[in-house]
Amino acid sequence: MTAAEQLDMEVMTPLMEAAQEDNSEEEAEPNTVQANEEQRTTFLQTLLHLLKGNIGTGLLGLPLALKNAGIVLGPLCLVLMGVVCLHCMHMLVNCSHQLSDRMKRPPLGYSDTVAIAMETSSSNMLRRGAHCGRLLVSFFLVLTQLGFCSVYFVFLAENIKQVVEGNRGNGEEGIDVRLYMLFLLPLLVVMSFIRDLRNMAVLSALANTAMAISLIFIFNFITSVLPLENQMKEPARFPQALNVGMGVVIVLYVSLATLGYLHFGDDIKGSITLNLPHDSWTNQLVKVLYSLGVCVSFVVQFFVPADILLPPILARVTDSWKRPFELLLRALLVCLTCVMAVLVPRLDVVISLVGAFSSSALALVFPPLVELLLLSSASSSASPSLSPSLPLSVLAKDLTIVLIGILGFLTGTYATLEEIIAPGDQTLYNDNATWTTPTPTGLPTAPPTH
Repeated sequence: MTAAEQLDMEVMTPLMEAAQEDNSEEEAEPNTVQANEEQRTTFLQTLLHLLKGNIGTGLLGLPLALKNAGIVLGPLCLVLMGVVCLHCMHMLVNCSHQLSDRMKRPPLGYSDTVAIAMETSSSNMLRRGAHCGRLLVSFFLVLTQLGFCSVYFVFLAENIKQVVEGNRGNGEEGIDVRLYMLFLLPLLVVMSFIRDLRNMAVLSALANTAMAISLIFIFNFITSVLPLENQMKEPARFPQALNVGMGVVIVLYVSLATLGYLHFGDDIKGSITLNLPHDSWTNQLVKVLYSLGVCVSFVVQFFVPADILLPPILARVTDSWKRPFELLLRALLVCLTCVMAVLVPRLDVVISLVGAFSSSALALVFPPLVELLLLSSASSSASPSLSPSLPLSVLAKDLTIVLIGILGFLTGTYATLEEIIAPGDQTLYNDNATWTTPTPTGLPTAPPTH
């Protein structure tokens, strides 16, 4: 797993699919419009959800990604991919605005943006495949977010196991980490019943505080050596929230990845919290606080697949059964993510697979393709004297980003599946006996002395 793939994994989270609305607010009743406005999030709430969605378990796995990418190339790739992914976010938002204005429609979600861009293309084949394009994006969105949730199951189970069993003797066998996943299942099922992001604002603030405290302790230890826009009340301020939030995320990603790897060296594990010794209450507190934050992250990430999958199914259910049926479906989806985590209970492998297979497509492939479709349709529909052909620089830039995304998809997916099918070393760690990143042959099991 490279550092670039690691950043791709969570960077597109804030661009969540908006719930489908009626044809126009102008045709809606005043009470409905007012209710819709009351359900929208503020700038601060959007920023909190943005940070919450991107500062999760992937951040703690970056030191391992840096180990694989190299101490020089890793940070450079993180910064470069951070800038590229931020550019793709703005690209997607701008295209969504243009299509919304052109078609006189309410704010568009990710899949609708791709579908309408294909519908307005001059190519008959693309117009006929617009529905497939919408389904493909929805598939990747659902797969990515459910993959995130599976990562959270593994992360929570491994960290709680360390907190509970961290002081046991070397000869004592602990509970299998997969049993901890099953213990967590009822709690996360109940939390998945939260349906409104506004109700998550306070929890997101508390979770961000908990994670911030955890990161302070982590940085203190390792420096011993050294979609949301459519939910906003003020959509015009979303680019500002995006720049602020992603600026913070990139700085955290690069600094924690570099300092974490420099401290622990080649012994770095799938999450840096698993490298923290058990002999300090602050280290144990880090794992507890970050785990609380990840529980909230689970709900934020779960919002996307639930918002995509449930409405079409519930539309076929009678009103009296909608609520219980919705709760049942939400519980089944959470159980599915738990099953995925149990089948592949290795944090580094799950993160890498989700990032390579689905997040690379959402973060790097679809946004530039949408921009190319939009610019091409605008050029072909306007008068040649008023609208020049597609600029060569834009074409080269977008195709380069698409190529990077496709290469990341192919190489990352192949390498991860190969590791799942035929892992090079399935040795369990001696200190916690959990399925984390295997220790390479010939390397000491204890962290190096600096």
